[in-house]
Amino acid sequence: MEQIQRKLAEYTASLYNEKILDEQFIQLQQLQDESNPDFVVEVVSLFFEDSERLLNELAKALNQTNVDFKKLDANVHQLKGSSSSIGAQRVQRVCISFRNYCDDRNVEGCLKCLQQVKIEYTLVKNKLETLFKLEKQFVDAGGSFPVV
Repeated sequence: MEQIQRKLAEYTASLYNEKILDEQFIQLQQLQDESNPDFVVEVVSLFFEDSERLLNELAKALNQTNVDFKKLDANVHQLKGSSSSIGAQRVQRVCISFRNYCDDRNVEGCLKCLQQVKIEYTLVKNKLETLFKLEKQFVDAGGSFPVV
C-alpha cells in the first residue's frame, strides 16, 4: 500500500513538474467527495470526448480550399477553454498560439499548431489515464483520498 501511495505521489508530482497539469486540476480534484467519487474521471472523460470532436473539426476546417478562420478560431477557443478548465496547461498554451495564427489567417501556422495540439492532447490523455489507473490501484488496495 505504501509503495502504491509513493508511486502515485511521485507520478502526480511529475505531471506538475513537466507542466502537463496546473493548479486548475487540483481545484477540480477538490470538488470530488464521497457523494461523487468519480467526479474527476467523469469531467476528464467529457474533456476527452469534446477534444476528439474538436480536433476532427479543426482538421476538417484546415483541409478546406477556403479556410473559415472564424469557425476555426471558435473551435480553437472552445478547446482552449475546456483544456484550461481541467488544467491541461500545455494544450491550452498551444491553443493560444493557434488562435494567433487564426487571427493572422496563416494556414501553415495553423497546420503546425494543429499537429502540436494533437501531440500535447495525446500526451495529457495518456498521462491522465495512467494517473487514474494508479489512483484505482491505490483505492483497491484500501487507500483513501485526499492523500497529502
